[in-house]
Amino acid sequence: MTQPSVVDPLGDADVLSSLPPVLAPHTRLVVLGSFPGVASLRAQQYYAHPRNQFWPLLSAMWGIDLVSLPYAQRLVEASARGLGLWDVYASCRRAGSLDSAIRDAVFNDLASLNQRAPQLQAVAHNGGESARAMRHTQVLGVAVIRLPSTSPANASWSFDRKLVAWRAVFSDCGLV
Repeated sequence: MTQPSVVDPLGDADVLSSLPPVLAPHTRLVVLGSFPGVASLRAQQYYAHPRNQFWPLLSAMWGIDLVSLPYAQRLVEASARGLGLWDVYASCRRAGSLDSAIRDAVFNDLASLNQRAPQLQAVAHNGGESARAMRHTQVLGVAVIRLPSTSPANASWSFDRKLVAWRAVFSDCGLV
């Protein structure tokens, strides 16, 4: 499936649209990315890049091989445990997948998280670019945490080190 886009009249990068939120009334923790990378936009799946460590981290925490499951089943497993997914940006211009290339970003309606997920306990920002939106999520009245990015671009953190940080947050919210 090709990601729909709008051509910029000035001939610049296309305006890209994010993925819809994965939220339920029983969601207790929402992980917010910044904006989906090229692989995720093409697949229309959160964290679709094969080297992104998001699904392997959840697999390690939950003792289930999410990576081998179809995407729809991954979402069922995540939702059943109280995990929601979304991005801070609804749209932006970006060539490639690097957060540093994001331009003209438009925020998602993060203020609606409490209505969309009335049992929300915490928001976890997946990486630095997402964490730049903390001023928007801190007003929700829930815990707001910055987690190390699961992106392959974040090579300074080992998988095991990320797992410790992610597990602590998931544990605090009763997701492990």
